[in-house]
Amino acid sequence: MKSKEYNSFRTVFAHVLLVILSFMCLFFFYILFVNSTRSHADLQKGFSALPGSYFFTNLTNVTNDGTFPMVRGIVNSLIVSGCSAAICIYFSALTAYGLYAYDFKAKKVAFTFIMAILVMPTQVTAMGFLRLITKMGMYDSLLPLIIPSIASPAVFYFMYSYLQSSLPLSLVEAARIDGSKEFRTFNQIVLPIMKPAMAVQAIFTFVGSWNNYFVPALVIQSKDKMTVPILIALLRGADYLNRDMGKIYMMIMVAIVPIVLVYLFLSKYIIAGVTLGGVKG
Repeated sequence: MKSKEYNSFRTVFAHVLLVILSFMCLFFFYILFVNSTRSHADLQKGFSALPGSYFFTNLTNVTNDGTFPMVRGIVNSLIVSGCSAAICIYFSALTAYGLYAYDFKAKKVAFTFIMAILVMPTQVTAMGFLRLITKMGMYDSLLPLIIPSIASPAVFYFMYSYLQSSLPLSLVEAARIDGSKEFRTFNQIVLPIMKPAMAVQAIFTFVGSWNNYFVPALVIQSKDKMTVPILIALLRGADYLNRDMGKIYMMIMVAIVPIVLVYLFLSKYIIAGVTLGGVKG
């Protein structure tokens, strides 16, 4: 009897705790939505838990602002984030497969070198990176925001760990015996097995690229090539007399919609990918 009461108490406690945590996670999104529906004057008055009536007004103001290319900024961010996620996932998986499936003398050295790059902050190499892309004629373009995504030590390590737990080398050997070429083996046998890990890292890479401010601010100068974080910074950096907090919150609200859609589209792979990739079979 006591055991049943204890189990019931644990169930109720777990549900209450989950409700509280869910509320804490969603509360900030709700406040963001509320603020995006209020005017600048209303926002100056302080906090409000109820939505206002300026949602479409703020949306129109942001969209039709001739000095603020919101739609173009979202398209730029979609291009950069989508391309970065695609090439990062594919080439990181390919690199992980190469180090996992092949034995060569420099294997440990290569793995150590990649892991050493992981601890190097982006800010340390910023000036050298800026000088390099300037000499290559890629300054003020979207290419420097996409191409470096090919080399991602963190994604590589996740893929490598996932392969260790999910891909038996006997499967690769069987494909080779059947006459399958290496790229065909990777594209048609290995990639389908890695789908959960690739989906998880696609989410993280997309969100990381979408929210990246440092590199775009360093490289991009033209307004028609700016990404969403730079545009939000431009709105926030306006002088006090020209600043419209309603437009700022609306821009942030619009900016998180693609991220939410990506999460919803790939969310079913998150738990499976993290669990299988983190547990070595």
